[in-house]
Amino acid sequence: MTQRLNYFQQSPELVKPYMALAVALKSSAIEDTIRSLVEIRASQMNGCAFCVDMHIKQARIHGERELRLHHVAVWRESPLFSARERACLEWTEVLTKLPEHGVSDDIYSRVRAELSEKDISDLTFQVMAINSWNRANVAFQTVPGSADAQFGLTAAGLN
Repeated sequence: MTQRLNYFQQSPELVKPYMALAVALKSSAIEDTIRSLVEIRASQMNGCAFCVDMHIKQARIHGERELRLHHVAVWRESPLFSARERACLEWTEVLTKLPEHGVSDDIYSRVRAELSEKDISDLTFQVMAINSWNRANVAFQTVPGSADAQFGLTAAGLN
């Protein structure tokens, strides 16, 4: 696969606010571990190889266990995730592939049972952000691993 264009270079004035959002999300109510799971799951669903690669490397750098990373795709069947993590993954999935009639009260109730209103709000922004990054990287076929040095991902020891 060859990258179609570098949107960072072509539209730096538009990338800059997205990068600011990414930085702001690091201090949200959503902890790093869950943020990584959310980014990986949405990226899997969207078929974004660049983002799956990046967020798995980030998760490993932050100490995430390898087996849990393998289980993200099958989180519903896996015993490795807490109730809070499951709620976040369910919210991620429903917002990434919005149902025709929106988010059901049933899903919202299950998520609300595990998360505060602030958590849900912050998580929603996290899901919005990763979905937009996924769309850009899928559109322009950004090559997985191509920004490892730039983003400090070589520290993951995965290549």
